[in-house]
Amino acid sequence: MGCDAQFLKYPVLEDTLQLLFQVSNSSTLEESLEILIQNAKYDSGRLDLASKRVLPAVLNIVHSLTHASHNHHHHHHDVLSLCFKLLRNLCAGEPANQGSFLELNGVVLVSSVLKSEVGSSGPDHGLLRWGLQVLANVSLAGKQHQRAIWEELYLLGFVSLARLGSKEICDPLCMVIYTCCDGRPEWFSKLSSDDDNWLVIEEIVRTAASAGSDEDWLKLLLSRICLEESQLPVLFSKLWFVDTPEGEVAESRDDQFSSEQAFLLLILSEILNEQLRDVTVSNDVALFVFGILKKSIGVLEHAIRGNSGLPSGSAAIDVLGYSITILRDICAQNVRGNKEDAKDFVDVLLPFGLIELLLSLLGDLEPPAIIRKGIKQFENENGARCSSKPCPYKGFRRDVVALIGNCVYRTKHAQDEIRQKNGILLLLQQCVTDEDNRFLREWGIWCVRNMLEGNEENQKVVAELELQGSADVPEIAALGLRVEVDQRTRRAKLVNIP
Repeated sequence: MGCDAQFLKYPVLEDTLQLLFQVSNSSTLEESLEILIQNAKYDSGRLDLASKRVLPAVLNIVHSLTHASHNHHHHHHDVLSLCFKLLRNLCAGEPANQGSFLELNGVVLVSSVLKSEVGSSGPDHGLLRWGLQVLANVSLAGKQHQRAIWEELYLLGFVSLARLGSKEICDPLCMVIYTCCDGRPEWFSKLSSDDDNWLVIEEIVRTAASAGSDEDWLKLLLSRICLEESQLPVLFSKLWFVDTPEGEVAESRDDQFSSEQAFLLLILSEILNEQLRDVTVSNDVALFVFGILKKSIGVLEHAIRGNSGLPSGSAAIDVLGYSITILRDICAQNVRGNKEDAKDFVDVLLPFGLIELLLSLLGDLEPPAIIRKGIKQFENENGARCSSKPCPYKGFRRDVVALIGNCVYRTKHAQDEIRQKNGILLLLQQCVTDEDNRFLREWGIWCVRNMLEGNEENQKVVAELELQGSADVPEIAALGLRVEVDQRTRRAKLVNIP
C-alpha cells in the first residue's frame, strides 16, 4: 500500500479506507478521493455518496490527519486538500450531506484546520480556499449551519483570513459571511456596529483593493452594508488614512483620498450600474456621496489631461469620477420611472447646489477638442486666452453631462435652474463628438432634450439664441447639424443641415 501504510497507525482509518476504496473502486487514498470528487460534481452522484456514508468517512480522515503528530507533513496537506474539495462537492446543495456535516461536528473540524493553517508560517492558500468553500456550501443549508460557522470564525477567524491579502481566500470568505448574515439580517447590523466588528469588512475591502475580486459576493456584501444599512459614511472614513513618513506632518489633508476609498466607490458604482439587485439608496447616502464630490473637486486645481478612463491611477481623480457616476446612477432612478417608490433624489440634492456645482465644473473645462480648434484660430486672431482646465480622465465631461441630463429629466425646477444659471448655451455646446469623451454627443443630445422637454421658457431661450445666431454654435454647424425650433410646438431639436 506504500504511502497509505502510515494511515493504518490510526485504527479509526482502517474501515474508513476500505469504505472509500470500495465505493471508488480504487486502491489508494488519493486516487479514491480524486474519483469521488468527480462523482460528487453531480446531484445524482452526491445523493448516491450520501447513502453510502462517504461524508462521515472523509471527516474521519480529516480528524485523523489533524490530530496526527506530524501535523504539517506535506503528504497530509495534499490529502487534506483533496478531502476539502470532496467535502465541498458533497455539500453543494445536498441536504443529507449538509445535515450530517453539521451533526458530525464538521464545522468545528474544518474551522480548526483553517485557524491552525492561518497561524502557520507559510499558510497554504489553496487549502484555505477549499476549506472556506466547504463552509460556504454548508452555510446555504440554513440557520443552524450559519450559527455554527459564525460561532467558530467570528470575529478573529474572519479577520485573520481577510488579512492574508489573497483574492482566492477573500472571495469564498465573502460568500460565507454574506450567506450567514443573509439568513440573520441582525448580523449585517452587527458587522457595522463598532470598531472591532468593522475590522472584518475593513480588512476584506483592503485586501480586495490591492488583490482584486472575481466574484459578486464582495459586491453583495458591500451593497448590503454600505447602501441598504446606509453605512457608507462610516466605512469610507475608516478606509481613510494617509501614510506620511515618520516625523513629517501631512499637508492639508482635505483633498487626499486613499486608494481603498477609491476602490470602495468603484465597487459601489459597479453595483448601481449593474443593478445587481434592487438596491435602495437612502437620502443620507446620496447626500454623503455629494459631499465626497464637493470635497474631491479640489483635485482639479492641478489636474492634467487624463490619458485613460477610470480607474485613472490617481485615488483623488477616481474618487471624483466615481462620485459623479454613482450620483448619475442614483439620479437615473428618476429616469427609470420608479418615481413613486424611489425617493426623488433630484429633489433631495438640488437644494444643496448640485446643478450649480455641475455647471461650474463644465464651464471650467476647456471646450471639447472639436471646438478648441475653432477657438484657437479665433484666439490667434484676437489674442484672447481663456484659462480652462483639461478633463482629468477620459469621459469626465460625458459623466458630468449625463448626470445633468438625469437631473433635468421631467423635473421642471431643475430645468429652470439651468436657465437661471445661464447653462443653456453651455449644454448646447456639449452636443459634439469628442475624442476624449466617448458618447458625449449622445449624452449631450439627451441632456438638451431633457432640458427643453415641456419647458417653454428654455425653448424660448434657445429660439432667441438661434435668432442671434449664437445657437448656431460653429462646432455644431461643423458637424452638419443645427438647432432647429419647431415653430408649432416651439420644441428645439438638433437637425442635419440639408
